[in-house]
Amino acid sequence: MKHPIYTANYLRSGVLPDKEQAGKWLEEYFRWLFCIGPQYADHDYFLWKEKELGDALSKLLEFSGYDSWERNALVSYIKDKMISIHQKLEHDLQAIFDADPAARSRGEVLACYPGFFAIAVHRLAHELWSKGIPVLPRMFSEYVHGRTGIDIHPGAKIGSRFFIDHGTGIVVGETAVIGNNVKIYQGVTLGALSVSKAEAGRQRHPSIGNDVTIYANATILGGDTFVGDGCVIGGNVWITHSVPSNSMVYHKSEAVVKSREVFPEPLNFVI
Repeated sequence: MKHPIYTANYLRSGVLPDKEQAGKWLEEYFRWLFCIGPQYADHDYFLWKEKELGDALSKLLEFSGYDSWERNALVSYIKDKMISIHQKLEHDLQAIFDADPAARSRGEVLACYPGFFAIAVHRLAHELWSKGIPVLPRMFSEYVHGRTGIDIHPGAKIGSRFFIDHGTGIVVGETAVIGNNVKIYQGVTLGALSVSKAEAGRQRHPSIGNDVTIYANATILGGDTFVGDGCVIGGNVWITHSVPSNSMVYHKSEAVVKSREVFPEPLNFVI
C-alpha cells in the first residue's frame, strides 16, 4: 500500500471526507458493534449492516484520496480488527461498571456514558491513525469532542480497562501514552509543555503508568513526564515533572467557613 502522502489527493484538489457523513457513520458503527436495537436479533441484518458500514467507510476513504484497491484493503483491515476492538471495549465497559457505583447496568453504560462512547471511537480512530490515514481519524475524534466535550487525539496510545468518569473537558494529546487500569475525571489535561512545530516528531505529551487515578482538573504536561504505576493524582494539580510509582500528589488549599450569623446585613441596591 502506498504511503498516504502519495494518495491524499485532497491536498491538491481540496476534496475532503464529509464531516456530517463521518459522524453518522460513527453512530451507526457504535450501534452495530454492540448490537443496540431489536433489529440486531436478526443475524442476517447484522451481516447486512456490516457490509453497509464497510461500503460507507470505503466512500469516506475515497475522499481521503485512496483508490479502490487501497480502500478495499483498508476496509478489510478494519473488519479484521473489529473483534479485537470489541474485546478491548468489553474490558473498558466492565471497568466502568465495576468502578462506578452510579452504573446500574452494562446497558446503562452503553447508552448513557459519554466517556465510553469516546473510548469506543478512539479505539477505532487509533487503528486508522496507525495506518497513516489522513484527516478521517481526526474527524472521528472531533465528532466525539463536539458530542461529549472529550478531546482525545487518535494518535494517543491507551491501554486496557480505561475509565473516563464524567469526561467533560478532558484533553489527551497526540503522543500521550496511557497504561492499563487508568481512571481519569473531568477536566484532566495530558498536554505538551510547548507547541513548537519543530517538536512534531517527538513525544510531547506525558506517559501514564498502570493503575493510576487522575482526579478532576489535573494538568500533566511534557513528553519527559512519567506518572508511575499506582499513583493517585489529586484534583487541580499542575505537574511538569515525573512522579514516582505509588505516589499521591495533591493540591493543598485552605477553605474558610464562617457562620452566616456574623455576616453584616447586605446592602440593598434595589431601585
